[in-house]
Amino acid sequence: MLVLTSATFAVGTDGFLIAGILPDISRSLDVSPSVAGQLVTFFALAYALLSPVLAAATASWPRRRLLVTALLVFTLGNVIVAVAPDYGVAMAGRLVAAAGAAVVTPAATVVATGLVPPEQRGRALALVVAGLSAATALGAPLGTALGGAGHWRLSLWGVAALGIVAALGVAALLPETPRPPAVGLRRRLAPLRDIRIATVLSTTLLTLTGLYTVYTYISLSFDRATDGSGNRLALLLVVFGLAATAGNLTAGSLTDRFGTRRVLTVALLACVVDFALMPWSGSGLPSALLAVAVWGVCGFGVLVPQQHRLISVSGAGAPLSIALNATATYLGVGLSGVIGAAGLHLVGAHRLGLISVVFLALGLCSAELAHRVIRRREESATAPADGAVPLPDSPSGTVR
Repeated sequence: MLVLTSATFAVGTDGFLIAGILPDISRSLDVSPSVAGQLVTFFALAYALLSPVLAAATASWPRRRLLVTALLVFTLGNVIVAVAPDYGVAMAGRLVAAAGAAVVTPAATVVATGLVPPEQRGRALALVVAGLSAATALGAPLGTALGGAGHWRLSLWGVAALGIVAALGVAALLPETPRPPAVGLRRRLAPLRDIRIATVLSTTLLTLTGLYTVYTYISLSFDRATDGSGNRLALLLVVFGLAATAGNLTAGSLTDRFGTRRVLTVALLACVVDFALMPWSGSGLPSALLAVAVWGVCGFGVLVPQQHRLISVSGAGAPLSIALNATATYLGVGLSGVIGAAGLHLVGAHRLGLISVVFLALGLCSAELAHRVIRRREESATAPADGAVPLPDSPSGTVR
């Protein structure tokens, strides 16, 4: 289980790292910050599009060989970026890294459930996902600090080293597990025909687009608070990561107690207010720390109720819906890079939060629409058959 966690930690660190070293990459490769930010966009979009395709193509591979191969491809991609002489080569490296990452996380999740009895699958999944949370809290800030202390290429070599360590761990320690049933690409996309699932996924897409429009360019949006210091930026990323981990951990119990609708509504409303204030809260370090803390807690607090809502409406098709939710997540991250780049020219880095507000508000509307669509379907499913006899003392007024 720990080697699977190390694999998701490596992938997560790579996904979050570029934002912290964006100015250095921009200067080194002689491109503008908005163009350098497309390294995040390209990685995320490639991940989102390749994940279902590669999952279908490698369905018959033994799981251990699949994970080792994917981690080596991921490592190769980071090595290409680390030695890239120009922007084009760096983009090619990001594509290779995304191809490996798009296989690692879903495969690690499936393997984790096969290593434990059914009653322990929840904890197994939590441990694997903890690698992604730890990457947010530790991997990206450490990579940023490493880049600030030396050169941004050192950060990419560090991610490549993580990939090698994870691959060696999987090869040496992971037992072979049964292959899951092969699922074709058409079946993987079948849940999109359900309006309930499609609406929930649209909430994920809109929300993640809003949350990451600023994150991709966080070094520019909060440069007044960091004063150009890599250590201060790393501090902001640490606070963000710890807050995100806390939000992720507490969202589960809050969802069980208050339901998905209330948790999503409160979390998204808090994000709307937080991002609307960022042009002012980003001007000093204390207020910036508070802003990223609220951002982390409430932004990552959306993920659990979203998954809970998907599972509740998907039934036996939940694994496919959750995989599509991951695709929607990375599509949102990819779109945020493009939208943020446009925002840099339209409103400036310090006002990117105002663009995020638009997408977060749309995400809030989508979440409410999803609630109503789901409830309407439930009411339709429990409606009395034709010819039911109304009874005055029946709670619903009918005989079921």
